[in-house]
Amino acid sequence: MPETAASPAEAPAQRMLLVHAHPDDESIGQGATMAKYVAEGRGVTLVTCTAGEMGEILVPELEHLAADREDGLGEHRRGELAAAMAALGVTDHRFLGGFGRYRDSGMQWHEAGHAIAADTIHDNAFWHADLTEAATLLVEVLREVRPQVVVTYDEFGGYGHPDHIQAHRVAMYAVQLAAVPSYRRDLGEAWDVPKVYWGAMSESRLREGLRRLRAAGDTTTFEGMDPDGPLPHFVTKDEDLTAAVDAMDFVDAKMAALAAHATQITTDGPFFALSNNVGSEAWGVEFYRLAKGTPGPAGPDGLETDLFAGL
Repeated sequence: MPETAASPAEAPAQRMLLVHAHPDDESIGQGATMAKYVAEGRGVTLVTCTAGEMGEILVPELEHLAADREDGLGEHRRGELAAAMAALGVTDHRFLGGFGRYRDSGMQWHEAGHAIAADTIHDNAFWHADLTEAATLLVEVLREVRPQVVVTYDEFGGYGHPDHIQAHRVAMYAVQLAAVPSYRRDLGEAWDVPKVYWGAMSESRLREGLRRLRAAGDTTTFEGMDPDGPLPHFVTKDEDLTAAVDAMDFVDAKMAALAAHATQITTDGPFFALSNNVGSEAWGVEFYRLAKGTPGPAGPDGLETDLFAGL
């Protein structure tokens, strides 16, 4: 359930809902956009599908929380998420079906460089969730919030994590079901989300950032990535991008949110290194692909500058 949520009569006129797999995914992908829209008085709702129980723990004194020890990481990351949302100003953040309904599925790395499902998966893992059941839980939220914009991952979940892929499937199916008047009338009046976006990383922007890092003598940040060579699966060709939200005034809020996810992200890791070496433009402009709806007016570079453009 949300920490706090406005009643329908008090809801902002423009509303965005994001569907993410684990705590920290939202801050990495859209933290600056979220902070910007909150500051502009727009509604921002975050739905997180798991508590990230299987995440790697980067804080040595908290290693006892690991899944194969005390298994307390999910509850701890619940607090990290609350702190991150406070940094971004987001007051409506929920876990799909309530905290603990679905468990982090875990992952392993394939030799091709992308994530795949782990060999052993918990019975309650999100990857094993019934698609209609999980989507219906999200339908209820969609019909309550009635967002004009929904943001989630692409069909590969960015880099192949099974929970990211499942979040994509659940979000896309829920958007369809929520628009059907005769589907689960008990969950509220039908709502057809006008625009759905998939979060993206600009290929040209990442290559330029890598070039500047290497020119500055930094060979460890995103080690192994060649500015002129093959890039990871989460990178999107610029020709496939639809929108670029300039939220550079909110980079500090984004970095504070990332820092709040201390078990997953270190302040001397690649996210902070890129920000320190390349500057606010590294994380202050966030990119999107339009998956549903009609593009609105574009800026000089041919990209929308606002996810609500045209609405």
